[in-house]
Amino acid sequence: MSDLDSQTAYWDAAATTKRFTHPLHTPWLDNVERSAAILDYGCGYGRTLDALEQQGFDNLCGVDTSAGMIARARNLHPAMRFAVLDTPPTLACPDASIDVVLLFAVLTCIPSDEAQRLLIGELHRVLKPGALLYLSDLPLQSDQRNRDRYARFAEAYGTYGVFETGDGAVCRHHPDDWFTSLLAGFETIDTRRTTVTTMNGNTSAGLQILARKPVVSSSQRSCSASPTMMPSGPRR
Repeated sequence: MSDLDSQTAYWDAAATTKRFTHPLHTPWLDNVERSAAILDYGCGYGRTLDALEQQGFDNLCGVDTSAGMIARARNLHPAMRFAVLDTPPTLACPDASIDVVLLFAVLTCIPSDEAQRLLIGELHRVLKPGALLYLSDLPLQSDQRNRDRYARFAEAYGTYGVFETGDGAVCRHHPDDWFTSLLAGFETIDTRRTTVTTMNGNTSAGLQILARKPVVSSSQRSCSASPTMMPSGPRR
């Protein structure tokens, strides 16, 4: 993943001040066993995992490219497992070992198509057949402020919807059909529209998608499945 797609220096500098608000729609997880292996990719300071723990889930792990974010997460949630990704998006998980992956406000931080596809492919690899991907992100916004900055930065980044924030990040908002294309290897279960406050305090429309990795045939499963494991990382 390129420096632009990881932006580690930005996130390390912002780790102690940013606040994330994408809501966790818990009814989508009502049928998930509380012992299920749940991975939060791009966990930040552990906010969403904390919400899951309060719902009774107890096999949780968070990973992030930012050592600063992980340090904050460990300080706030010392009993949880967190790990820094050294070579994103590569995960230290066997194939087909995770029951649920959360991907909350991560794609918006990855400007390029290629890096997003690589990430979704890696998540597809680690999910068990029939396992869930819960995505929460930002579609293209209709207000003038956002449309102006989409137009301003489209030529520089080659993609309409990519823009620079006032504090130095490069972010991306997406047309709905991009999410459809990106998740072509999954079965969509449900979608919902929501309202979020961005990390810089702006009100935006959010999109959440619950998708499932297709279940393979029994013969394929016997050849490819690996024992269930969570990603390696310090337990604090």
